[in-house]
Amino acid sequence: MELPATLPEKLYLLAYDPRRGRTTQHSSLNLLLQAAALTELLRRGLLYEEGRKAVARVRAGAAEAGLDPYSARLLGQIRETRQHSWSWWVGRARSYGHDQPIRRVRDGLADSGRITLRPHRVAGLFPVTLVALDGPGAREALAASVTGALKGPLSRVDPADAALTALVAAGKLRSVLSSGQRREYRGRIGKLALAAGPVPRALGTALAWRTAGQAAESASVG
Repeated sequence: MELPATLPEKLYLLAYDPRRGRTTQHSSLNLLLQAAALTELLRRGLLYEEGRKAVARVRAGAAEAGLDPYSARLLGQIRETRQHSWSWWVGRARSYGHDQPIRRVRDGLADSGRITLRPHRVAGLFPVTLVALDGPGAREALAASVTGALKGPLSRVDPADAALTALVAAGKLRSVLSSGQRREYRGRIGKLALAAGPVPRALGTALAWRTAGQAAESASVG
């Protein structure tokens, strides 16, 4: 069984609910996938931090090989745009339409044959896309890697698994870690977060911005 190579693809599979045939936590998953793409680019040396801002390397060569389509697209956007903070880039994830990370990452996984997409109509009227994994093994293995990162010897944790776990915790992905587990392993998660650089903190900030914006919108409507 071959696991996805990049963090956005791994996180998409972890967020997948096989009972419902789709991903969970759509309100925050776009931000989490955007953060995962930024972390993937950072870990590969395609991005670096300068003045608390994300900066893209102009020439990266072989480091770009094997990127998932969404991460590659995001790298191009960062290269073409003036410098911004990590939180700005996380918060820039679209939450609707074809450009949202959920759709882009999903379509990339489908193109590589890791998932199958099936058009469906709810009540015979409303079009949706159902997602099916080719087997539960990949998702189960990824969940096990998160558990191992939390409970195994820290010196033996793969940096990619450490970054994955830190993002799962920062994004409050309940399909993998409950709120109780996040509290229980808070100290360990803080150590694992070093593998993801400034991105987990930026994700927390972007989620707080999103929550505050939604609360302000609700108050104005009320």
